[in-house]
Amino acid sequence: MSMLAALIFDCDGVLVDTERDGHRVAFNRAFADQGVAAQWSVERYAELLSVAGGKERMIRHFDETGWPGAAADREALIKALHKRKTDLFMELIEAGSLPLRPGIARLVDEAIAADIRLAVCSTSNERAVTALVKVMLGAERARHIAIFAGDVVAAKKPDPAIYNLAASTLVLDPGRCVVVEDSHIGLTAAKAAGMRCIVTRSAFTAEEDFRLADIVVPDLDVGIGLAQCRALVARSV
Repeated sequence: MSMLAALIFDCDGVLVDTERDGHRVAFNRAFADQGVAAQWSVERYAELLSVAGGKERMIRHFDETGWPGAAADREALIKALHKRKTDLFMELIEAGSLPLRPGIARLVDEAIAADIRLAVCSTSNERAVTALVKVMLGAERARHIAIFAGDVVAAKKPDPAIYNLAASTLVLDPGRCVVVEDSHIGLTAAKAAGMRCIVTRSAFTAEEDFRLADIVVPDLDVGIGLAQCRALVARSV
């Protein structure tokens, strides 16, 4: 029988429902600060979430709507916008205005008590992910959590690269890992890496296709604990 080796969490939409009231707000403030005539509505941001990564979302948006001004150096523009956006998002995190989703702290505590490895795998900026983990989960929990984020891999979700990196770095059997995701692209990445996947639907992803998921729930407080995670990896492949 296989034994659970690790719990791996996505960040945005899984640990904290950050997309609508965190990242989107920070992007819009960054656009205003930099004099860029862009304002992402909730509906527009939902469309852009089909692309993983903040820089990639801005590139798609400007490709579709037109680049600001002459935009001679598009790479520099995207870099400057993303840096400012990250600073603004950090302010939101540090203010404690983005609470953890239900069940996250409990499941992390269960894993720590049982000596199960923990990791966060996210396409978001590493600085923001690290700060979110430390501030929202606390320093004591955070020291047990390995973080893989941002541009640490060349290909972002739905490519499995970030999950493959976590497995190789932490010397984990993918079949003994359970991932918690909230999006179709995250689910696709986790399954392509050979891992089990629990989906917690979030505000922007409730209607996505989650047929590949092992379990789909509104949040982790709906009967999801370490026992259920262990049961997933105990199934014969």
